Amino acid sequence: MNSKICILDYGSGNVASVKNSFDRLGLESFISNEVPDIVRASHLVLPGVGAFKASMEKIMSKLPLDVISAQISLGKPLLGICVGMQVFAESGFEFEIHPGLNLIPGSEVIELPTTVPKPHVGWDSIEIQRSHPILNNIDDGTDFYFVHSYFVTKIDDSNLIASCDYGVKFPAVFAKDNLIGVQFHPEKSQNNGDKLLRNFVELIA
Repeated sequence: MNSKICILDYGSGNVASVKNSFDRLGLESFISNEVPDIVRASHLVLPGVGAFKASMEKIMSKLPLDVISAQISLGKPLLGICVGMQVFAESGFEFEIHPGLNLIPGSEVIELPTTVPKPHVGWDSIEIQRSHPILNNIDDGTDFYFVHSYFVTKIDDSNLIASCDYGVKFPAVFAKDNLIGVQFHPEKSQNNGDKLLRNFVELIA
């Protein structure tokens, strides 16, 4: 497989950890926001750690969104991780409403309920809702590593691949065409995360 994974770096993601994961799997990856690199890549990854508003501000200032949008429209797979998944939403609520990338129209990012400790940190299991290649060889009930206080809601059932229950059932994995979002951190999820990243790379544009 002649895959080339471009890890987008807007200053809010564990880009080095994500690259280390691909390196461990023997998959070619590079960290870049440069247009030629994005165009020549076979797959794109948008990691994320931190707050929705701050992440969106950095994305808007540091990433060539018109080029990324064009590549998505050509069918190039894009994986969003944690906040990198959340910014796929139409909007996010963090004291006030902030616009997202609107790659999943109608979706919103809201805070976890007050009845649970925040952030949601550590290993937790996923409940698979429907079959999808991103979860090949991953069983229902598999644990992944989560770190977040907000989650994406109003995801269409047809796009919901797996959920997690932490005071509220929230999307852990969703997919819409060539867009894949995961709320957990595959780069911190050891063997299970490696399986998911390999599955992602096997998605061919």
